[in-house]
Amino acid sequence: MNYSTIKKTAVAASLVAALGFAETAQAQTPTVFGGRSQYRTWSIGLQGGITTPNVLIGGSNNFGQKVGYFQNKVGEYYGLTVRKQFSHLFGIELEGNRGRIKTYNHELVTAPETANGARSAETEVNWAGSLNGVFQLGTIDFMRRENAVNFYAKVGLGVLANNPVQYSNNDFTGTEVYNEKGNWGDEIFGDRTAVGDRDFKLAAYVPVGVGVKFKLSEVVALNLGYTMNFTDDNLLYGPGRSDVKGKFSNVYGGLEFTLGSRDKENLTFTNPVATLYDELKDPSLRNEVEALKQRVSTLEGTVDQLGKDSDGDGVSDKFDKCPNTPAGTVVDGSGCPIKFPEPVVQGNNLGQGAYYAPIQFEFDSSVLKTSSYSTLDKLAKELRDANSSVTLDGYASSEGTEDYNLNLSKDRANAVKQYLVNAGVAASSINANGYGEANPIASNATEEGRVQNRRVEIKK
Repeated sequence: MNYSTIKKTAVAASLVAALGFAETAQAQTPTVFGGRSQYRTWSIGLQGGITTPNVLIGGSNNFGQKVGYFQNKVGEYYGLTVRKQFSHLFGIELEGNRGRIKTYNHELVTAPETANGARSAETEVNWAGSLNGVFQLGTIDFMRRENAVNFYAKVGLGVLANNPVQYSNNDFTGTEVYNEKGNWGDEIFGDRTAVGDRDFKLAAYVPVGVGVKFKLSEVVALNLGYTMNFTDDNLLYGPGRSDVKGKFSNVYGGLEFTLGSRDKENLTFTNPVATLYDELKDPSLRNEVEALKQRVSTLEGTVDQLGKDSDGDGVSDKFDKCPNTPAGTVVDGSGCPIKFPEPVVQGNNLGQGAYYAPIQFEFDSSVLKTSSYSTLDKLAKELRDANSSVTLDGYASSEGTEDYNLNLSKDRANAVKQYLVNAGVAASSINANGYGEANPIASNATEEGRVQNRRVEIKK
């Protein structure tokens, strides 16, 4: 066996196997909804067409050293296929064909003949068998559950049993100047080593092609394609002026029949994205989605109603027992105003017994409320006028730990001190203390009581 032939055959086989394995592995992922069992995956095809002794990518056969001497002549070519589709992207196909490949000398007088005087050649293909990987390239009418048109490409590896006959005339008549039919022996893939009694020699070949399928019904599809066939045989057309490997192409058309139950879809024309889109159009699913949307809309309306706060006091209307509270009013958990003693100033300064109501704070906050500014402005003026001192005692309600509330009460006292300093009172005349949860003026068991305990008391 020729080493080069073995190497090329092994490489081609490895390529097809690797591509098939990769695509088959991909088919194990959820690219096909529900798995392959929900689809028809087997098909058989009948095809027929013509051959030419050239390919689209160019190059010459062993007759064609000079352009224009040996011309193309079409020959018949026909066969069948059996295919297993593994996913919407990939399938494995077994293909068998037989037929003829022809070439001839267009200029009988002026053009040279081959070394043995041949002016035309006809190669009989007794049989050609290959294993192909078929790749689905794209679809038309993409958003349908099943497409009507599908493009594909294929590549494979096969064996070709053939016998070339060369003639002295350019019309495949006259003397046979070369015909080894019945004399082929121990050759392997075109390398003849001994005379034998076989009618055909064997050659390895690689088919590479593209095509398009048209869905005619749930069972039948029209298949049109073009395949380039590259052989490992330098005697594909008999001995010639060059020692090149033979090649040929075939154009074909045929019908493909999908096997299996008609209740299942054909995987060849199915696309998972289109399937998902189609499922979203299912009436029962759409009704369920619409019902869910209605429930969400109702829930959103309920939440909006529960969260509505018409008077802006921080208590939703659902729980507000005192609606229409003026903006800025301090309220309790039920939305009702909290009553504080009005500031009463006796005399002209703190030394004469002036009294100020405590400065109140929000929960877990040491930020002064704007409602306290007027009281602190009056206090600052009296301290400046009397050049007297004041003591600020900060407190907190009982939420949180004692250490935390102690620090919070100090922050509240210092917040009042900072306001007075900013208003022109000397910092040395202000003594700020924090006592945490100590000395509550109301019960910490109710929100109304806790609101009153979040305070800073002003003392002379």
